[in-house]
Amino acid sequence: MKMNCRILLMLLLCFGYSGKAQMMSGENVPLDVKIGQMLLIGFPKAQLDPLVLEEVRKGKVGSIIIFEKNIPPTNSFVGLKKIIWTYQKAAPIPLFICIDQEGGRVNRLKDKYGFPRSITAEAMGKAGTLDSVQFYSEATAATLAGLGINMNFAPVVDLASNPTNPIIARYGRAFSANEDSVALLAKEFVKSHRKFNVLTSLKHFPGHGSSKADTHLGIADVTNTWEDRELKPYEVLIDSGYVDAVMTSHIVNKRLDKEGHPGTLSDDVITGILRQRLGFDGVVFTDDMQMHAITKHYGLEESIRLAILAGVDIMTFSNNIYGSEERTVDRVHSIIRDLVQKGIITEERINASYNRIMKLKSRLYTSDQVAELNREIQSLKDSLENAVEAVREVNQTIEMDAGVDEGKKRRKKDK
Repeated sequence: MKMNCRILLMLLLCFGYSGKAQMMSGENVPLDVKIGQMLLIGFPKAQLDPLVLEEVRKGKVGSIIIFEKNIPPTNSFVGLKKIIWTYQKAAPIPLFICIDQEGGRVNRLKDKYGFPRSITAEAMGKAGTLDSVQFYSEATAATLAGLGINMNFAPVVDLASNPTNPIIARYGRAFSANEDSVALLAKEFVKSHRKFNVLTSLKHFPGHGSSKADTHLGIADVTNTWEDRELKPYEVLIDSGYVDAVMTSHIVNKRLDKEGHPGTLSDDVITGILRQRLGFDGVVFTDDMQMHAITKHYGLEESIRLAILAGVDIMTFSNNIYGSEERTVDRVHSIIRDLVQKGIITEERINASYNRIMKLKSRLYTSDQVAELNREIQSLKDSLENAVEAVREVNQTIEMDAGVDEGKKRRKKDK
């Protein structure tokens, strides 16, 4: 019986890791595969990392993020494209290849590497027309598409409400202090990316523009400065269908979460406001879980538990924050698996995230590609059913042989 269970497990794993699992509902996929889709990681250098490549190959991660440190200093476009292509080719389920390519100061693909020049959101906002945001965002999206990067963590829809903000205003990351202008310009940014089939993620929910501190370094409390109008760009873009994904912020707002949890870990913020009040049922990414606003105040297990229960779908562990302890994929997997096995997090909750992620990933395919994937899935299902039937026949043969052997033993004993 143990041998037969192993055979069935191998068949199910082959089916789950077939590269077509993005079309399957969470109920039909192994837990480790679903956990893998909820993880976004970085890699250390401007070259393939063997450990990360193996983690990708095994389906332990579903997304990778690119930083400037990952860009080869010479022949940059071809070198980076080859790295991305290799990771993507190894993945059993297509990866989100992510980047923070906002423009201006937050710009991984700098012109010194031969990439197109970019400008800040603030500069686009001051141009007075939509031409600037259309031109620069199309140039960005075309570059990303050419490299194989399919998710841009932009545009920033924070309001430039605090001119001394050390993380938003200082770097010119906001289009405007006016919420209607931000919504208008952000929509053009998203539209330009969609022309090149590059997904985008609005950030930093529920609003980082009024903060006086940097969440990379510690807690940023906006309880007394945050305004409800900071939700307006999200509301407008969600209602008009221009939101692919949303990234949370680690800001603390006790008016929104009485316990004082950062937005990333707050059920009141993510489920209560984003999902229920604003009606967003798409993918929610966290900002980096290794920022000190999280790591200095929450343990790894506690932060993971709170984030998932709050409604987060994909957690970012970049191993790119100075002074933060490294977070290994195996450790995060183990924590999530243990939380599910203990019943602290239900598998239905994991399924909900997995299904949202797969739905978004399916948008990276054309209708013809989806049809082909569906045909392959049907073929795999048929193969699985045939294999199960074969195992059943083997079982029957083993049982019959065992019965014959037992009969022979009894007759021999009687003699």
